[in-house]
Amino acid sequence: MLCCVFIQAQKKHYFLIDSETKVRKKVKDSLSATKFLDSLAQSNYFFTELKDVKIKGDSTEIIYDKGKNFNETFVTLSDSIVKRHKIERDFFTKNLDSTKKVINKKYIDEGFAFSRIKSKYKGQKNGFPIVELDINKNDKRTIDGFIVKGYSRVPKRFMKNLEKEFKGKTYDDKNLISINKNFQSHAFVSLERPPQTLFTKDSTQVYLFLEKKKTNSFDGVIGFGNDKTEKFTLNGTLNVNFRNMFNGFETVNLYWQRNPDKGQNFDLQADIPYLFKSNVGLNMKVNIFRQDSTFANVKALPALYYHMNSRNKIGLRGTFENSTIIDSLYVQGKDYNKRGIGIWFEMVEPTDIDLFLYKTKITAGYDYLTTVYTKENIKAPQNQFYFFGEHNYNINGNHFLNIKAEGAMMDSKIDFSANELYRFGGWNSLRGFNESSLAADFYYYGGLEYRYLIGNQAFFDVFGQYGQLNNKSLNVKPKLYSVGLGFNFFIPIGLMSFQLSNGNEFGNPFKFNDIKIHWGILSRF
Repeated sequence: MLCCVFIQAQKKHYFLIDSETKVRKKVKDSLSATKFLDSLAQSNYFFTELKDVKIKGDSTEIIYDKGKNFNETFVTLSDSIVKRHKIERDFFTKNLDSTKKVINKKYIDEGFAFSRIKSKYKGQKNGFPIVELDINKNDKRTIDGFIVKGYSRVPKRFMKNLEKEFKGKTYDDKNLISINKNFQSHAFVSLERPPQTLFTKDSTQVYLFLEKKKTNSFDGVIGFGNDKTEKFTLNGTLNVNFRNMFNGFETVNLYWQRNPDKGQNFDLQADIPYLFKSNVGLNMKVNIFRQDSTFANVKALPALYYHMNSRNKIGLRGTFENSTIIDSLYVQGKDYNKRGIGIWFEMVEPTDIDLFLYKTKITAGYDYLTTVYTKENIKAPQNQFYFFGEHNYNINGNHFLNIKAEGAMMDSKIDFSANELYRFGGWNSLRGFNESSLAADFYYYGGLEYRYLIGNQAFFDVFGQYGQLNNKSLNVKPKLYSVGLGFNFFIPIGLMSFQLSNGNEFGNPFKFNDIKIHWGILSRF
């Protein structure tokens, strides 16, 4: 018969007791007790004293007195700290903890994520301790790569661009904040939680917990106003975006607009941002504009562009445009076709406010075109310029100022026909006028809009705009203004907008029946 005997050693217990506060702290062993007492010196208790050790059976009680916490001290810095940061070696501080944090932060900002300040008691001076501070830097850390969790089907080029921007950079708060900002109000993805980091002996990997945004949108606007005959009419705009359906950050846009003067505008646009997994994008746009039974314009704008970085694009585009006069009595217009090439630039800075589309947007372009008036067999070169800029400036707290400006010009040695002029005015441009009711070969307008945010769910706005257009064919250069107010707020189906506006030419009397009413809804799905 086999007998097994188990003998268990009696387990010892160690307790640390503060003689002043009587706080009792249990530790694992005598080594842990020694480390705790040593750590008090690093916390400015330089005169910690061991008072007594009592052994009671399997328990050991270690009684200590911390003494005074000397946060006001004379400081002397080690050679390594002085040489690296070129700061004064000896000084007096009223807050040693703060001083240590400031010095340690300098090393952390240089990539020494695990640096630690060491304190050493060097004596006394005028009743205050003299403390020497030294640094244990450990190894410098740089960002070695990203690991995507959650929604991982983002374009490979997007991640390569992110790595190109940050890989090899110092691992510090500044770069972590920059990484976070790259995803703030990104059109297609967001961070489910802040970036986290995996440190190993040889690498530093940043984990990105991504989630796919609901980016498809429906934007509908209904407008009420008077046409040229002062007859009350109903008009509207529909704008549908299908985005990131195939996880390539692609966009397909359908846009339709009807203005009170029986004009209709239709846009079809497709955008592929990372063509063949490169930084080159493709944009294709087709526009059809028909003015009742008078004329119709068809325009195609194919473009290739390059991602300079996550916010800036520069591109080349072609223009292919044809216009046909439908009504033979419309003598102001001409049949024509245009061919040309242009360059454009776009910068978009995202916003962390859901009520705004972006913080800043700038678009500028130039096109060189050749116009052929088919019936007259006249050929003429033409230059076109365009600029748009918008910025949301935070005045203070919930008070914002929206600043917007737009302008365009076409230049040619011969007179323009009425059907090739720029058309603007309405909800998204010079408000207070009917949609696309203003025609010009040159125009500009600018506006200021005060916005008061109510939490993150709504805002009131009051705006004023000033502009001018030039129409050589009619020999007019009116100066225009627009004023109004609005209210925007979130409801379960999306962002609802309501706006009252009135626009007119300077010198004309204000007419109450010229007030335009717009109601719209922006819904994401």
